Amino acid sequence: MSNFVRPCTLQFLPPLFFVLVLLLCASYQSASVDLNREDKASLLLFRSWIQDPAHGLSTWFGSNCTTWAGLVCQNHTGQVISINLRNLNLSGHIHPNLCNLLFLETLILSENGLTGQIPLCFGRLQNLKTLDLSHNRFGGVVPDSLMRLGQLKELILNGNHDLGGVVPWWVGNFSTNMERLDLGFNSFHGTIPESLFNSKSLKYLDLGNNNLSGDLHDFFQPLVFLNLSSNSLSGTLPCFSASIRSLIVLNLAMNSIVGGIPTCIASLEELTHLNLSSNHLNFAISPRLVFSEKLLALDLSFNDLSGPLPTKIAETTEKSGLVLLDLSHNCFSGGIPLKITELKSLQALFLSHNLLTGEIPARIGNLTYLQVIDLSRNSLSGSIPLNIVGCFQLLALVLNNNNLSGQIQPELDALDSLKVLDISNNGISGEIPLTLAGCKSLEIVDFSSNNLSGNLNDAITKWSNLRYLSLARNKFSGSLPSWLFTFEEIQMMDFSGNKFSGLLPNGNFNISSEFNNGDVRRLPAEPFLAIRNIEIKISVLVVDNSELSFNYHLSSNAGIDLSDNLLHGEIPRGLFGLQGLEYLNLSYNSLDGQVPSLEKMQRLRALDLSHNSLSGQTPGNISRLKELVLLNFSYNSLSGFVPWKEGYGRFPWSICWKSRFVCGVP
Repeated sequence: MSNFVRPCTLQFLPPLFFVLVLLLCASYQSASVDLNREDKASLLLFRSWIQDPAHGLSTWFGSNCTTWAGLVCQNHTGQVISINLRNLNLSGHIHPNLCNLLFLETLILSENGLTGQIPLCFGRLQNLKTLDLSHNRFGGVVPDSLMRLGQLKELILNGNHDLGGVVPWWVGNFSTNMERLDLGFNSFHGTIPESLFNSKSLKYLDLGNNNLSGDLHDFFQPLVFLNLSSNSLSGTLPCFSASIRSLIVLNLAMNSIVGGIPTCIASLEELTHLNLSSNHLNFAISPRLVFSEKLLALDLSFNDLSGPLPTKIAETTEKSGLVLLDLSHNCFSGGIPLKITELKSLQALFLSHNLLTGEIPARIGNLTYLQVIDLSRNSLSGSIPLNIVGCFQLLALVLNNNNLSGQIQPELDALDSLKVLDISNNGISGEIPLTLAGCKSLEIVDFSSNNLSGNLNDAITKWSNLRYLSLARNKFSGSLPSWLFTFEEIQMMDFSGNKFSGLLPNGNFNISSEFNNGDVRRLPAEPFLAIRNIEIKISVLVVDNSELSFNYHLSSNAGIDLSDNLLHGEIPRGLFGLQGLEYLNLSYNSLDGQVPSLEKMQRLRALDLSHNSLSGQTPGNISRLKELVLLNFSYNSLSGFVPWKEGYGRFPWSICWKSRFVCGVP
């Protein structure tokens, strides 16, 4: 008897109680399964080759299989039938003795750091039904010995970037039980083997993110999931007729597929996700291409599709319909059809980078579930419709680079969940309404390149989570407010090209975490335009049945741009104490006095103080700013000297031009 199980003793007990205790004892004793000795020896050898910093295998001792982490044993024989060591931070090579577990049915080693090649001896595990080695660091090729695994239902090898070669010719017909094959995110090349197009049992196929080429053919089995994205596949779109009643997900994005979209694609009755983005699809969309109400996500972006937007792209009901529609980065022309406003389930609408004209439909406010609207980079005109406040769940409203006019409506404060608001590069006029203080969730605000005017009001102070604010190239005037530098999360602030006057506010410069983060980030030297380049990428993901996951990424240096205004007076010393600042432009003003010390600005990459009235000596510690790649002091009255060897030779622009600044000679 094992030391961990005490025998049950029953004395002087009533009959019913006797039965209950007997059942409890039987259950307790059955919880202990003696691990087969040979299997135990093989497992200990496997562990001896593994690094286990998180001690995930620390329970591998004794003989009770049920206490060994990740193991399941056969009750009567104690032979191991399942190993699941997912995400235990294991590393090292697989010991060949693991292949002695001949009764193994499930082997899951995914999400670790295991290296080496897939052992040839895995072919001996002929009872395997699931083999999951995904998200490790295995290399080499898939060994041909795996074709002996005739019972295998799932072969999952994705996420091993050094695993490649050609996809084995036998992979589609070695097991009559194969239902799931996942070779995504690896380095396979060549063509898709013919056996995969005829594998009768196959339901789930993922070959995405490899280097596969050749023409795309139709599959002759009823697939449920097909992902061939991020390869170099060519040819035209097949109809996938064999999967007309089964296919749920079809992802062919980022290939070189040409031609039009055949209307037979809409016959896939169970389709919920269709991604054909980033191909070379062209021609107009046929009005007969209408998907069922089961379609949740449709992405046709980054193609060469032309003609008018489809008046009806999918059926819809009160309880189901499209959640994501992305037709951006194409050549669609004409207006936005009213039928789009009938997609009541829609949560994300991307129509940017097309040739669309006309006004934004007023009825867009009927889409009460919308979280993202991106109509940027078209030729839309008119004003922002007031009914847009009906989209009260909006997180991002992106309308930049159109021909919009009118004013910012005070009622927009109803969009109190809004995080991203970009109306830049339009013809919008008037002032910023005080009511916008109600948009307290704003993080990205771009009003640049419009005809906005007036003074800055305190509504902006309510945007406490602000990360990026641009009012550049408008007609704002008045003095800069004292709260200008009081945003804790601010990363970039651009007020350039206005008529702001008065002094630079000398307030508390220590609030912004980005401006005061002194950790030096080693970045490559870039030209001036790249340093101040701003990129905002919005991404959405449809999860579950109808839930949308929203995210955005702001790519920007930590910077302040107050250039091309009417500012005068001295530069506050606190501004030059911002250790995290990477970009500072105060050029084209009337600033005077001396340039403060730069010694604290160790992350500074670009400094432009040109076209002012600064005087005195240049800071003597310029050469210590190792990240600095652009320095412009021209058109001032500065004097000083920076030896060539100590730094002047790094700067691509001449800082001596039109000033008394003296530069060393190499």
